[in-house]
Amino acid sequence: MTIEDYLADPASRFATVAMTDTNGLLRGQMVSAGSLKGIAKNGMGMSPVTLALDPTDVVLPIPGVSDGTSDFHDDPLVLDPVTVRRLPWSKPGHDMLVLANYSGGTAEFCPRSLLSRVLSRITEAGYRPRYGMELEYTLFDETPESARAKGYRNLKTATQHNSHDLVLYQVQQTEWYEAVAEMCVPLRIDLAKMHEEIGGGFLEACIAAGEGLEPADQLVLLKNFIRALAQRQGRCVTFMPRWTEAADSQSIHVHVSLKDKDGKSVFHDPSQKNGVSQTFRHFIGGMQTYLGDLTLLFQPTVNSYRRFAPGTFAPPGLSWGYENRTTCFRIVGHDAGSLRVENRLPGADTNPYLTVAATVAAGVAGILEKIEPEAETVGNGYAQETPRDFARSMPEAIERLRGSAFAKDWLGPRFVEAFSSTRQSQYDEFRRKVPDVELERFFDLG
Repeated sequence: MTIEDYLADPASRFATVAMTDTNGLLRGQMVSAGSLKGIAKNGMGMSPVTLALDPTDVVLPIPGVSDGTSDFHDDPLVLDPVTVRRLPWSKPGHDMLVLANYSGGTAEFCPRSLLSRVLSRITEAGYRPRYGMELEYTLFDETPESARAKGYRNLKTATQHNSHDLVLYQVQQTEWYEAVAEMCVPLRIDLAKMHEEIGGGFLEACIAAGEGLEPADQLVLLKNFIRALAQRQGRCVTFMPRWTEAADSQSIHVHVSLKDKDGKSVFHDPSQKNGVSQTFRHFIGGMQTYLGDLTLLFQPTVNSYRRFAPGTFAPPGLSWGYENRTTCFRIVGHDAGSLRVENRLPGADTNPYLTVAATVAAGVAGILEKIEPEAETVGNGYAQETPRDFARSMPEAIERLRGSAFAKDWLGPRFVEAFSSTRQSQYDEFRRKVPDVELERFFDLG
């Protein structure tokens, strides 16, 4: 289906135009078929303040956009016609969805526009990234209202016990798995795999590898529509990296391989150990060198850093190893078609566009600069010192992003300014709050 096909059908009444905000949430409007014709040509206005919103619409400051100097004007969203798909539960004539991103000055800190720029720069350097993503989430037999009424404590997860790859629970939840798969068809999400993860109600869904913006588009759609599916069933999900101290951490893992302009893998060299080419080593070296300064993109909320509490299966540092899940950058595969690196640093609360942009930018920069990686981690990475580390707190992550020449070069100074400003505001807001656990521990005897 194309926009032109939809407009040519007299039964078409409305379409949804959507963009992705900084948090990875889809925001947009339902527009009439008559309006869509003009929007497809000229774009649709939306205030850049949309990119300053937290998930509950707290307005965070971006200089010139949502601070005291802003006039709250609209900037145009440009439709991407190749992203047209159908909404899974809407009636024919009301079911077209098309993705858009900001143009003009706002494109400098629009996540989808940013990834597009990074990919174009990598193409100009002679490379074609191919990537897929794994999404972890927890499913609850609670409505959003019942979870709130319980203070988000003592929630009933969809399964009771830890259940990694347990077919018993997969069969028990057949209706959920089938509903997710069915939902993905009209949304054109290339769902490659689903399974039970570690923990009650803890699940994983994987997007097949692809090129360009498409896999990131698909993961954004999957995150948003899994949440909608759960709510339609009287349930809810969370993507918080750590929603309770009793749960393991939740993440998004990004699998990346790289081809040259002729489509040949540049990661594979059969003459080298495990087939890892010198170019692949430089890609790893780039990630080790630069991703620490980009921690804020992978850990964008105050909750993100709780994922790295002792005893969780989160990366110990910016280490790498072949088929080693105790490292941050795990090399996977054995031939030109399968050899890739899995970036295990991002939390499940990250924006897929920013996550992919940061990962491939750092890796390709390593190739261009011929950066050698640190020594490979062999054995349990948690029992060893890591040579390089990412930011371990939100203030450190903000400071490192703001001071990163690499981030300003590859992602743009305006993005660095806008993103770090919103994260600083979020941190300052939560720093003023008094958590329940502090009251319980210190109120009477502190």
